[in-house]
Amino acid sequence: MRLLFLYTTLVISVGFSFQAKAQHPCTYNSKEEARMIQKALPTNALLNESFLSIKKEVDEWVGKDIDVPTPKDPAGGYTHEKHKANYILLFNSANLYQITGEIKYAQLVKNVLIKYAQLNPKLSKHPESKSSSPGRLFHQALNDANWLVYMGLAFDGIHDYLSQAERKQIAEGAFKPEVDFFTKDLNSWFNLIHNHAVWACAGVGIVGIATDNDSYVKMALYGTNLDGKTGFLANIDGLFSPDGYYTEGPYYTRYSILPFYLFANALQHSQPELKVFARRNNVLQKALTGALEQTNTDGGFYTYNDALKEKTYTCNELVEAIGIAWQVYGANPALLPIAKQQNRVTITKGGVQIAQALINKNIGKQYPYHSIQFTDGPKGDEGGVSIVRSNSKEGLTSLIYKYSSHGLSHGHFDKLNINLYDEGHEVLQDYGAVRYIGIEQKFGGRYLAETKSFAAQSIAHNALVVDEKSHYDGNEDESQKNHPNLLFSQIGMDSAVQVVSAMDDKAYANINMHRTEYLLKLPKMNKPILVDILRVLSPDNHQYDLPFQYLGTFISSSFTYKSTKQTQSTLGAKNGYQHLWKEAEAKATKPLTQFTFLNNSRFYTISSLTDDSTQLFFARIGANDPNFNLRHDPVYIIRKKGGNQAFVNIVEPHGSFDPNKELSTDAYSTVKSIQMLQNDEHFTVAEITVGTQPLLIIQCNDQVDKKAQHTAVVREKSYVFKGAFAVYVGGKPL
Repeated sequence: MRLLFLYTTLVISVGFSFQAKAQHPCTYNSKEEARMIQKALPTNALLNESFLSIKKEVDEWVGKDIDVPTPKDPAGGYTHEKHKANYILLFNSANLYQITGEIKYAQLVKNVLIKYAQLNPKLSKHPESKSSSPGRLFHQALNDANWLVYMGLAFDGIHDYLSQAERKQIAEGAFKPEVDFFTKDLNSWFNLIHNHAVWACAGVGIVGIATDNDSYVKMALYGTNLDGKTGFLANIDGLFSPDGYYTEGPYYTRYSILPFYLFANALQHSQPELKVFARRNNVLQKALTGALEQTNTDGGFYTYNDALKEKTYTCNELVEAIGIAWQVYGANPALLPIAKQQNRVTITKGGVQIAQALINKNIGKQYPYHSIQFTDGPKGDEGGVSIVRSNSKEGLTSLIYKYSSHGLSHGHFDKLNINLYDEGHEVLQDYGAVRYIGIEQKFGGRYLAETKSFAAQSIAHNALVVDEKSHYDGNEDESQKNHPNLLFSQIGMDSAVQVVSAMDDKAYANINMHRTEYLLKLPKMNKPILVDILRVLSPDNHQYDLPFQYLGTFISSSFTYKSTKQTQSTLGAKNGYQHLWKEAEAKATKPLTQFTFLNNSRFYTISSLTDDSTQLFFARIGANDPNFNLRHDPVYIIRKKGGNQAFVNIVEPHGSFDPNKELSTDAYSTVKSIQMLQNDEHFTVAEITVGTQPLLIIQCNDQVDKKAQHTAVVREKSYVFKGAFAVYVGGKPL
């Protein structure tokens, strides 16, 4: 895995002096907080349930000889899972000791830590390591960093129970080999701006606080060179935009937010004058709310970049982060619907407060989502992501428009990519990553080769592909250097017209891609429609493929297609095309082409502006996949050729199918025609007939300032409007 160095231009003071003898425990709960929790347990049902659940798990191991095996297995194997279980067990047991004062919990932690103190000095590179950042206890150093975070918290929790000799034995035997390995052998990895380094810095820093080691804390905060260009604070400054967008995407926000919050919490207890939680105008708070805004209504994190669909906001990382955020930033009722679904709280002061707040019966069913626009990059000038939502009596429609930077080593080649959700269901999907975490048989739970060969490639997204090549020719370094630019936008869940427009002229040499998304609430329609206008400008002729990674069952098409099932072949030879079976193809014969599919009992029609040179393909993921790692999802592809080209597509939800009543309603699209009346450097004008309603979209291409006034002449009628666009229905502004 290639990781990226990123140096911020912020001036960081490294004059921090850690208090050599902190009052322990101080990394998770203080003594005062532990007493508060103990007092609240009898009268707080959810807190008590959460406490008893942890207690039950730990009590099963009290008095038993806990195995600390010599590492040999990759993820999913016994030794991997045992070391992972051990650090969770010790963290929970130490917390129980703080709250109950029962010696048996401290004894459990001490016994296992001493075993690690005997094992760790003997270890070297893990035998199953296959990366440039190998681990010692685990196959990758990232997992070792997880271990160090939790073991540091556990050690601090029983600090005062241990004798001075025992503290020294554990600090030098269990912790020092890992810290030295991170900060010396893997120095360049430790000094990255990346989620791996966040975990590593959090581990070293928490251990430093727990063991009163000033040098560990300084390296964690400011990097091994102590210059502030790397380290924990530099990661806060370099991985988030000013509005809290995490550059690797929401799935990795979920993963990295835990070490950010755990170490910041430890610093809040031990050195509150650092004010880490207030850094960059409370950017860690914005990161949490931003992560929640980037979830589906079923709780799943949006899957752009490397991501797995199964992760939701009920995961442990979000339980911990919400507990700490409530404690640090104060009560936030918007978090309560999430906490209610999590159905457990942390055994912390924040957990006490949340459990008490959940007694209120008037808690919403879901997080109060918004239409929201995120910038990307430390300065907020590297593109971004817009999430455009529209609420109706039939539920929430969510459009994700991604025009961000690459996203470091977990990014994909998907400039100007869109995804669509309806009432919690994916309609136009992002594949995410190819990985089966914790399943040893699938390459030890690591990322599979198809993540790079398919999932990261441009054709795996709802993004334009030119000449069957991925953006930046699949070169991550080049992609990371560049980003699209937002041209104009207008969003707001209550608006009839929401629009986001962005442009990219670097993904392909001498090609300008200008894509604009309109989410429109039209009169007499229950659901909003999506109008997708993509302009492609090039002095040379190219092949342009616009895929729609739809989820659902084929219902009908307005064109005659030829099935290729009898002579199945791939759609191409590389750049992700080698993983697509060509199932059918067609040639458009009319200016309006329509394809309808069924998704979760609702019909969706993609209506497209085509001409007699347009080719259409139905394809399916799964070719050249002998180990069946890929999902066999469908793809619909519109292909055009030439220099300058324009794509106009309408995604229309309509009707329903009731299998119990064996009845379908409104199963046919209401889009009757699409015409491009003008498309030049000044204006793009599209006229769409929806039912009996003429829909006119006028878009300015050369002056996008909100205050600029324009006059466009369409069918000999003048339209005067202010700003970059205007939308009319029946001749009147929508």
